[in-house]
Amino acid sequence: MKKNDSQIQELTNDLQRVRADFENYRKRMEIEKLTYADAAKAATVLKLLPVIDNIDRAVAHIPAELTNNKWAQGVVGLNKNLEKSLDELGLTRINAEVGVDFNPELHEAISMEDEGGDHEVIAEELRPGYKLGENVIRPSMVRVKK
Repeated sequence: MKKNDSQIQELTNDLQRVRADFENYRKRMEIEKLTYADAAKAATVLKLLPVIDNIDRAVAHIPAELTNNKWAQGVVGLNKNLEKSLDELGLTRINAEVGVDFNPELHEAISMEDEGGDHEVIAEELRPGYKLGENVIRPSMVRVKK
């Protein structure tokens, strides 16, 4: 009887180890799946950023005489829809307004103007930067002044 009991205990221990290994594997695969999905989303958004930049420039430079033009209003509407869709994906624009503190983790300095200060702030945003969730996928390109 003792031999059977020890075999049963050994098999029970093996089964518990296999269950724990499988649970760990399942959790690891779930994390990998989410990681790959985030990477694919980031790659797709990165390819769209130049298009987004061009649409933003077009909207920012609509001549005053065309503000009531149906086509121009359509472009503005397209821009709003695009922003809404990207917001739903978790894409946010990095704050790089004039006077905001320079942060090398969020901003890429193209030039530095030394005005004798000791505090670095943004003088101009040259290209917007974006975060996808908490990850910076493209830093803001800025001019900095001290």
